[in-house]
Amino acid sequence: MSDERVAITPEAAALVRSLRQEHGPLMFHQSGGCCDGSAPMCFREGELQLGERDVLLGEIEGCRFWIGGAQYERWKHTHVTVDVVPGRGAGFSLEAPRGVRFLIRSRLLGEGG
Repeated sequence: MSDERVAITPEAAALVRSLRQEHGPLMFHQSGGCCDGSAPMCFREGELQLGERDVLLGEIEGCRFWIGGAQYERWKHTHVTVDVVPGRGAGFSLEAPRGVRFLIRSRLLGEGG
């Protein structure tokens, strides 16, 4: 499932469905902060306290995808695709114990997909 700002690969979508079966409703947050660089983090819905500057970028696999306000300002002309790769990511994200991590693939809005 995708909209014009955020999409997800089939492999990442399968992982999200599995995580949702295990943990219930989920959300994503892209901060650009210190933890694992700019990797998107997956949490149980409501587990992360959103700030007033956070921006709802879209929805993937029934999960809202939020981005920090400062990161949004840097990426506002960017389309992001959530993917998954082998390797351990940040310990806070729900996929970490599975030995995989979410990551972002990006392109400028208006470029081919």
